[in-house]
Amino acid sequence: MIVFYLQIKAVHIAAVLASGGLFALRGAAVLAGQRWAMAAPLRYLSYSIDTVLLTAALMLLTALKLNPFAVPWLSVKLSLLLCYVVLGTLALKRARSPRGRALCYAAALGCFAFMYFVARAHHPLGILQGLAS
Repeated sequence: MIVFYLQIKAVHIAAVLASGGLFALRGAAVLAGQRWAMAAPLRYLSYSIDTVLLTAALMLLTALKLNPFAVPWLSVKLSLLLCYVVLGTLALKRARSPRGRALCYAAALGCFAFMYFVARAHHPLGILQGLAS
């Protein structure tokens, strides 16, 4: 599977960008009171993109023979992913107030951004790694 590493990585990156972009768009629309943001076709598109994203991630882990719990930056990325999913769910539908949805939306986007920086740096602190030394 390692011979397909570059292709799998490209699919993973494209899915990350598509997933994050769609979430940002839908979240902003929800906050603006737009009903189309929660329409079934957009929800299913989101599920499909996230399935491709997670499949590509698992394929990369397999190809590189990485244990995400033994590699610190991957452990941080997985933890942030869980936070992002929970905050995203709260932002789109589960928070009880518009203010709560807005706070969860901002926090989810922050998690997404930090996941990106951790992945780019291959370091648990991501963009903040220079502050730790």
